[in-house]
Amino acid sequence: MTLPDPIGLQSDVMAGLERLLERLCAKLALHRRGARRLRLELRRVDRGMTEVEIGLARPMRDPARIAALFARGVAEIDSGFGIDALRLSAPLTEALAPEQLGGEVALRQEDALADLLSSLGNRIGFERVLRLLPAQSLIPERSFLMSPAAYSVAEPMPAMGGPQRPITIFPPEPVSASAGVPPASFRWRRMRFTTLRATGPERIAPEWWLDDPAWRSGLRDYWRIETREGPRLWLFLTPQAGEQGWFAQGEFA
Repeated sequence: MTLPDPIGLQSDVMAGLERLLERLCAKLALHRRGARRLRLELRRVDRGMTEVEIGLARPMRDPARIAALFARGVAEIDSGFGIDALRLSAPLTEALAPEQLGGEVALRQEDALADLLSSLGNRIGFERVLRLLPAQSLIPERSFLMSPAAYSVAEPMPAMGGPQRPITIFPPEPVSASAGVPPASFRWRRMRFTTLRATGPERIAPEWWLDDPAWRSGLRDYWRIETREGPRLWLFLTPQAGEQGWFAQGEFA
């Protein structure tokens, strides 16, 4: 788009961008494609060039939603003495089927998530916006994988036919416990807790085909502990170490 008069205001650049997006998205729809990366090039009157490039968490050809993702970058451009030409391109596209009718609520939720991932990815890098995916392992630390959300598809967690897992898992932390299995009271993170209810044990053995230093102590017996003080913790006992081998490794919601 060549402009008869130079522009410099963010609102003017966004207006030009929106016109280009309408044309580009129409062409994408014609070829059943969606953009994954877009580049806006701006020519200044001094013949200098500046550009704004964004990535998208999934293929898209919705002009309004794409324009919103450009707003931050456009606000930061140096227009110099004015901009007299704009060029919009989609260097990376993917196949995108025609929009389906029905299921509007689910589609809006998916769109909102995709826009959030795109916004975060353009700010901090798409490789840093991660999602959890299930993995085939009984070992708590290896029961999930971390994958960039923009380049992976959400997968349902396995059916909860087995023991419940905590929402937060952390490296094992020593627990000072009273006698008994499970303990009637214990100290963790400098706080004293009293056991109200306990569910267990769930015995987990090391994966013998992997030499994991954290699991060289052998078997672990896991307990779900509800405390009088409120926290619901995931404790385990290493039977090989006797009643002194208690650790905390997770916290339930």
